[in-house]
Amino acid sequence: MATLPDLYAVLGVGHDATDDEIRRAYRRLARELHPDVNGDPEAERRFKEVSAAYETLSDPGRRQQYDLFGQSGGIGMGAGSPFGDFGDLFEVFFGGGLGGRRRSRRRPTRVRNGDDVAVALELSFEEAVFGVEKEATLDLLAECSRCDGSGCEPGTSTSACSRCGGTGEIQDMARSIFGTVVTARPCPVCDATGEIVSSPCATCAGDGRTPERRTIPIGVPAGVTHGTDLRLNGVGNAGRAGGAPGDVYVSLRVRPHEIFARRGQDLFATMVVPMTQAALGAEVEAQTMDGIERIRLEAGVESGTTLRLRGKGVPNLGRRGRGDLFLTILVETPRPGSREERRLLERLAELRSERPQKGTPQAARLRRPDGE
Repeated sequence: MATLPDLYAVLGVGHDATDDEIRRAYRRLARELHPDVNGDPEAERRFKEVSAAYETLSDPGRRQQYDLFGQSGGIGMGAGSPFGDFGDLFEVFFGGGLGGRRRSRRRPTRVRNGDDVAVALELSFEEAVFGVEKEATLDLLAECSRCDGSGCEPGTSTSACSRCGGTGEIQDMARSIFGTVVTARPCPVCDATGEIVSSPCATCAGDGRTPERRTIPIGVPAGVTHGTDLRLNGVGNAGRAGGAPGDVYVSLRVRPHEIFARRGQDLFATMVVPMTQAALGAEVEAQTMDGIERIRLEAGVESGTTLRLRGKGVPNLGRRGRGDLFLTILVETPRPGSREERRLLERLAELRSERPQKGTPQAARLRRPDGE
């Protein structure tokens, strides 16, 4: 472990330098070494050293702290360049290195997770009710087989970005009335990864992925509704440089049924019954989602009566049980198609005292609507 270097020597001033002398020395060196005017990587490294030294010595409290501890060998720095890790230098003098909590810094990497993919899937009403196994053909990005997803031509590897020194970010330092302002931005050369693909793979052009058309199975559970989204983990676009693949989100589109309407897990339909069957009672056959169901109609059943068939609705999504089927009876009023039918209806009306005399209207019966 190397000790902290002489910050005064970095700025080219003596240990008894005044604040004005330190400031003038920093400005002179900053104008000479700033990356905007000097493209030499070594100049950029020196600029960071000078800025870090000035940030310490321009503050009276930090300068005193450095004078007490910095030259005694009591503060260690990482091995490597004279300053080791500049993040460590700032942490030492800005509250992190003398017993404070150090700021952790994530190491840049080219690893990127793959993107998610969205697809719409159309279902019939029956498929949504009972579930189905379907397939979807998607255009995805798969790991390049030539470079195994590295993006590098076989036999080569990535190298550290010369622009950011492998850190993945560019630091800009500027002096203001409030002191030195340090800002960091993603490195535009390596896209903040800290690495450069010097010899891109001839197949994927350095991306590490190639287009692939793939057919994937989709298991649709029973009881889904229109607009339900299914998530298929790990079958989306491949990640970069070994990153995890994305997911596929399947948005379900359910076609309406010609007979049944759905509300939650219950089904609803209208059952048309001839007047004679409604009056006399009958056993009728009604269509359900499970097939034909026999239903017994009591004599005199009225239009608007609702029959409930338990367990004939939609299965509960993800759990046991099913909803119900509700059939609302609509009594069909006959229109006489022959003279004989008319005579029979007139005779029935006479027997029930329901046939009014000519010119004398019969009083209609009124009743309160159900539920009111």
